[in-house]
Amino acid sequence: MAVLMLGAHMSIAGGVSQALDRAASIGSNAVQVFTKNNRQWNGPPVDEADVARWHEQMAAQGIQYAVSHASYLINLASPKDPLWEKSLRAHKDELQRAHAYAIPHVVLHPGAHTGSGEKAGIARIAAALNRIHRETPECADTLTLLELMAGQGSTLGKSFAELRAIMELLAEPGRVGICVDTCHAFAAGYDLRTPEGYEAMLAEMEQEVGLDALKCWHFNDSKGKLGSHVDRHTHIGEGEIGEAGFAHILNDPRWDGIAMLLETPKGDDLAEDVMNLRRLCALVADPSRIPPGLRDGHETGQEAGGPP
Repeated sequence: MAVLMLGAHMSIAGGVSQALDRAASIGSNAVQVFTKNNRQWNGPPVDEADVARWHEQMAAQGIQYAVSHASYLINLASPKDPLWEKSLRAHKDELQRAHAYAIPHVVLHPGAHTGSGEKAGIARIAAALNRIHRETPECADTLTLLELMAGQGSTLGKSFAELRAIMELLAEPGRVGICVDTCHAFAAGYDLRTPEGYEAMLAEMEQEVGLDALKCWHFNDSKGKLGSHVDRHTHIGEGEIGEAGFAHILNDPRWDGIAMLLETPKGDDLAEDVMNLRRLCALVADPSRIPPGLRDGHETGQEAGGPP
């Protein structure tokens, strides 16, 4: 089995490439970033100097994998044409920005139908992605990863079947994969705490979308109970999932080469990331699979952390 790719979402304060420094400062070998301010629709032009630094520093900092997360403002399922068009343009921009940095994947929350119904919302998401793909042939190697969601309100993507329903409507399905968030999965009703529950989740994933569709894991414990549809992240081992659920994934050879990234609460010094990564490493059965920078522990970083 290969060395794991473990990391966390990191701040891009000072430039997108600064996230690589923050990730390396805690010994991780993978990172998630925003490629612009996630609370704004429009971002500044891509900084070519920062792109060049990113390409230089990926290898220099020992970062083997990076993924981008699209803005939380985007709602490709919206029945309202102005918001749908705005969201479409915003996700197109997300793909183009990620492509500039050679980031292979952009995680996207599928969207919320806000009353129009699941079928209508799914059709809107697929229509948006199809148009974006037609308009960005140069970004064909930059995949959108539809994230499995907790299912709050009218949010779509709460099951592998819903993700499949979107993917089946795509003209270029090869440009889309999935990201599984452990907190979301648990809140949606997938009980990954036991070997039986974990295997049942994977069996459904295989049947609906195929295991090879999964390109990235988000590792978060859940404050909400199983099937609660409450999206509340907490530290590894401190929520309803518990450490055993993460051990199943960490020690599963089917995920060789698939990064596992934290989106847990943290402060500016990244101490919580260090704590959570150490907890994950303690669950790895074969110590040789722990990333070199995490084998002996690292001092915490000195700069700002990741998402709220």
